[in-house]
Amino acid sequence: MELKRVVVTGLGALTPIGNTVEEYWNGLITGKSGAAPVTYFDAEKFKTKFACEIKNFDVTDFIHRKEARRMDKFSQYAMVASDEAIADSKLDMDSINKLRVGVVWGAGIGGLETFQEEVINFANGDGTPKFNPFFIPKMIADIAPGNISIKYGFMGPNYTTVSACASSANAMIDALNYIRLGHCDVIVTGGSEAAVTIAGMGGFNAMHAMSTRNDDPQTASRPFDANRDGFVLGEGAGAIILEEYEHAKARGAKIYAEVVGGGLSSDAYHMTAPHPDGIGVMAVMRNCLENAGMQPEEVDHINTHGTSTPLGDVAELKAISEVFGDHAKNININSTKSMTGHLLGAAGAVEAIASILSIEHGIVPPTINHSTVDENIDPSLNLTLNKAQKRAVKVAMSNTFGFGGHNACVLFKKLD
Repeated sequence: MELKRVVVTGLGALTPIGNTVEEYWNGLITGKSGAAPVTYFDAEKFKTKFACEIKNFDVTDFIHRKEARRMDKFSQYAMVASDEAIADSKLDMDSINKLRVGVVWGAGIGGLETFQEEVINFANGDGTPKFNPFFIPKMIADIAPGNISIKYGFMGPNYTTVSACASSANAMIDALNYIRLGHCDVIVTGGSEAAVTIAGMGGFNAMHAMSTRNDDPQTASRPFDANRDGFVLGEGAGAIILEEYEHAKARGAKIYAEVVGGGLSSDAYHMTAPHPDGIGVMAVMRNCLENAGMQPEEVDHINTHGTSTPLGDVAELKAISEVFGDHAKNININSTKSMTGHLLGAAGAVEAIASILSIEHGIVPPTINHSTVDENIDPSLNLTLNKAQKRAVKVAMSNTFGFGGHNACVLFKKLD
């Protein structure tokens, strides 16, 4: 069976450094930090008092107030980003076959704030269970794609992938395969997360996973720097319209890039720590290249998982050196988490958008906040430090890994 070609025809983004794709891209190439003191709750007693929150955002500018009240933030973010992507794709809702349009979405946690609020309200009450009737529908991780499909009438595959921080990359790979196999013409894919909450911040602090650089939040996310001390929690959504190539061509759609491959693997090592030798990461990149039918020497740019954790950054770069050999030094490597923070289940989609735009514009965004060389990192690697670099990018790889050892890798190519 000959596989269908799959292309990107629409993008949508809601991020800590920009509330649209254009704003997000401008924030990336100018090296903007999205980190600032937490405003959603009083974080004074928390070990970490800052995060990468969405800014200047009023959901009622996009969704009717009554409808918005029935959605957790992660669903609201999904709706806003997917609306932008669908509008960008210029799909004709009156002519497309909605039975062949799906929504495959990623969320690592789902409605954490909703869960938190309902439990706190119960604990503060008189013991009588008085839960909001929308508690469960707001909280469940699969509700975001459900809401998108209900709004637009998309009747193809509809579900959420959950693989921690690899969730939205997993969603993209599933979407890619549905279209490749001829089951769908179009899929809205991506991911959203809204874990900047009391429970989210407290939980990650208890794991000693997050930076505690409270005196200078803007520089706290510093992938590959010798003084990195953990990730910075972020929130938001990224939406990507994947479309069968001939379908897109027939309607004269703008094509950003082709999705040529996706790879998955497991570390099978530890609940939260990466394998120190990067075995699972090597496997996922090799799987992705093999799936795309491409050689390591064809890759120009890698947007790493690069969370700014002491162990993870080194393991990933070692894996890149192993997989790409001498060619590794010719690749522009970066971590856009240095600017957006870690969007957990939405990270894969938001970072894939950055990779796609690097192909379109011929610019690789920087890894900001780097000031001290880590002696454990190969100095020959081009980590695109502190300043965006112009470069013709034909092939870009996006890496995303999650707690539990989940690894996902997606490969994008400039359309021939």
